[in-house]
Amino acid sequence: MADRAQVTSVAALESFRAALLIFIGQARASVDEARSEVLRTRVWLENDRTRHWENQLRVRSLVLERAQAEMFGARMSKFGGDTQEKQAAVRRAKQALTEAEEKMKRLKKSKRELDHDSEPLLKQVERLQSFLSSDLGQAVVQLNELIKALEAYAGVTAPAPRKPEAAA
Repeated sequence: MADRAQVTSVAALESFRAALLIFIGQARASVDEARSEVLRTRVWLENDRTRHWENQLRVRSLVLERAQAEMFGARMSKFGGDTQEKQAAVRRAKQALTEAEEKMKRLKKSKRELDHDSEPLLKQVERLQSFLSSDLGQAVVQLNELIKALEAYAGVTAPAPRKPEAAA
C-alpha cells in the first residue's frame, strides 16, 4: 500500500462527484417510479377492479333473476310462447354470472399474489433508497471535504528554501 495518495487532478474528483450526484438523482427517480408502480397496481386491483367486478356481480345477478322470472312467467302463461328462447336467455345470464364470479376469484388471488411477491422486493427497494440517501449522500459529503482539503493543500506554497548564511 502506498504511503501517499497519487492524486493527479482535483478536477477528476470534482467530475466524479458531479457524476455521482447525477447518478443518485436518476437512481432515486427510478427507484421511486418502481415503488410507485407497484403501489398503483395494488390500488388499481383493490379499488378499481374490485368495484368493477362487484358491480358486475350485482348487474349480472339482476339479469339472471329477470331472465328466470320471464321464463317462469312464460311457463305459467296460457300463451307459453317460445320458452326455449327464455331458457337460452337464462343460460346466458348464468354463464355471465359464473364468469363474473370467476373473475372476482382471480382478482382476489391476484391481489394476494401481488402482495406476496412484491413485499420482499419492496423491502429491497427501501434498502436501496436508504443506501442512495444516506450512504451515497455521505460519500458526496466526504468527496466535498476531500476536494477542499486537496485544494487547500495545493494552494499552500512551499516555504522558500533558506540560503545558507555565509560562515562567519
